[in-house]
Amino acid sequence: MNIKIQATPNPNALKFILPEKYFPKPVNISSPEAAADHPLAAQLMALDGVYNVFMVQDFVTVNKRPDVPWEPLRGQAEAVILAYFG
Repeated sequence: MNIKIQATPNPNALKFILPEKYFPKPVNISSPEAAADHPLAAQLMALDGVYNVFMVQDFVTVNKRPDVPWEPLRGQAEAVILAYFG
């Protein structure tokens, strides 16, 4: 699977674009408890520094705390997404 990673106007958010639509309805997760019914969001929320995951149609947006650098978080988030859709 190919994932495109796109910057957003928010420097603390990255958009991971998937090759097809997987999420017909928007899912916005802002706590580990809220991610209980969403395995992909739960795995992303478990990454150090992630505080929000938004999924809709063909993309996943990951938001991180400002004090956390994107490296290595960017690669970790990409690996989680790739493994999930494996």
